[in-house]
Amino acid sequence: MPRVIMPLPTGVHLLDVSGPSQIFSSAAQLRGGWELVFVTSAGGVRSHQGLRLTGEPQWPTDDTPRDLVLVPGWHVTADDPMRVPLPDSVISRLASHHAGGGVVGSVCAGALALGAAGLLDGRRCTTHHAVQRRLAAAYPRATVVQDVLFTEDDRVVTSAGIASGIDLALHLVAQHDGPQTAARVARDTVVYARRNGDDPQDSVLIETRHHLDEAVHRVQDVIDERFAERLSLLHLSSAAGVSERTLTRAFRAATGTTPLRYQQTIRLERANRLIGGGSTVEAAARAVGFEDGRMLRRLRERAGGSTAERR
Repeated sequence: MPRVIMPLPTGVHLLDVSGPSQIFSSAAQLRGGWELVFVTSAGGVRSHQGLRLTGEPQWPTDDTPRDLVLVPGWHVTADDPMRVPLPDSVISRLASHHAGGGVVGSVCAGALALGAAGLLDGRRCTTHHAVQRRLAAAYPRATVVQDVLFTEDDRVVTSAGIASGIDLALHLVAQHDGPQTAARVARDTVVYARRNGDDPQDSVLIETRHHLDEAVHRVQDVIDERFAERLSLLHLSSAAGVSERTLTRAFRAATGTTPLRYQQTIRLERANRLIGGGSTVEAAARAVGFEDGRMLRRLRERAGGSTAERR
């Protein structure tokens, strides 16, 4: 996804726009590959908070299936709760982009636009809790999921509301750039990389970043980037600027584990991915820093790894 196209509706919530935008922008600074394009009417739109926003007056003519189209939410009024303040041309674009193989997403009430485009029929989705019943009533063929931060179903991604757009954006960054980049982006923006609420957390790189201990973050950065190397506790404590004893205590308090076990877990995750892709246990073990497959086999057994390993 080299580009994120955001059509901005009248009455848009600022955080629905700025939250995901900050995440994608931070990811672009780290890895590149993310470009933000905002589409508005010629005169711009006024947000619900009163700030006027302007963007491109026309939809990009060079959009491709690699682009992500993300519709931020707007203030839903009691007298017209199902109103979609986007032109019909944009609704058509949502449908055609998905039909062409692209990913279409929403934040908060933006799910109403996806429903209007026919993208929720037969799919799981979510939206802000105040809009969920209305969405389900308007689109009975959709499965509206409650109590989750976001859903993903056949290239349609939806988030619950307001700040959950940040969680969805982090999830997409993790998919595109890897969990390590998503974890660094979450750290840079000082937010927790939270669980979906439906699916289990898929990586220790994200799962153990739910803290604000800067010294521990620095050590995690070193281990994340050099997990296949021999990293002594002395070396890690020097990187953190603390004593070995202080690091061990702080690391366990922040992550629930030790630096060594953290490194082993990362090695195990990477090795399992290699094995899932067809690598032998021995080759995967050497690729992630083990001398041979014995330690990897023991770690996989403890974690309930597959016994049908390729020798």
